[in-house]
Amino acid sequence: MQKIISELQQIISFKDSTDIGDLVLIVAKEPQVSVFYALVTDIERDTSRKNEWWHVSLTLLALPPQEITWTLRTPQFTGMEVFTMGGEERFIKAVDFGAIPLQSTAQERPAPVPQKEKKGSFLKRVK
Repeated sequence: MQKIISELQQIISFKDSTDIGDLVLIVAKEPQVSVFYALVTDIERDTSRKNEWWHVSLTLLALPPQEITWTLRTPQFTGMEVFTMGGEERFIKAVDFGAIPLQSTAQERPAPVPQKEKKGSFLKRVK
């Protein structure tokens, strides 16, 4: 699992925290490696436990979308710790989409390269 996480960290920017509204990447290792995204819809303290545990509600971005709630400690839902559920290793960490340029500005875009008209081309005939 550590090798998979290291490879993901090279291609994805992750956040150090996880908040409601974040998209998280979830990696499950068994029976085969599965990687998918989920939307964090709620994080609520589990008051029935002595230590700090949280009910983390997620919407799996699949067809159809699936609602799940996992009870996790902070290191588990912030990617600081690999954990197991039902004997399967899992990893969750929020993706930092702010580090990914979603849209370039006009100044950053390269100027269009003019194309030569071919003899008898459609553009020449239309002019």
